[in-house]
Amino acid sequence: MSEAYERERQNNARLDELSAKVSALRGVTIDIYDSARSHEVIDSTSETFSSMGSQLRGSASRLGRMAAAGNKVAIFKLSTIIIGSVLVLYYIWRLLF
Repeated sequence: MSEAYERERQNNARLDELSAKVSALRGVTIDIYDSARSHEVIDSTSETFSSMGSQLRGSASRLGRMAAAGNKVAIFKLSTIIIGSVLVLYYIWRLLF
């Protein structure tokens, strides 16, 4: 009887060890998944900003060509955009520092 009890105790101890290992593995898996998701968000944000940058470059070059052609409305738009950008950057700088 005591031998069966000893085997049952050993089985329970091994089962507890296995349960702890499975819990640790589950935690590692969840951490890997969260890390992969955060990298996916970072990549998506990077792509969005690079796309926005290329669109801004295209718009700026079109405005530059219009301003070079002597179009007064284009010159006004270009100067408004430059002044607006400087003001926005100035206010953001003041808020942060």
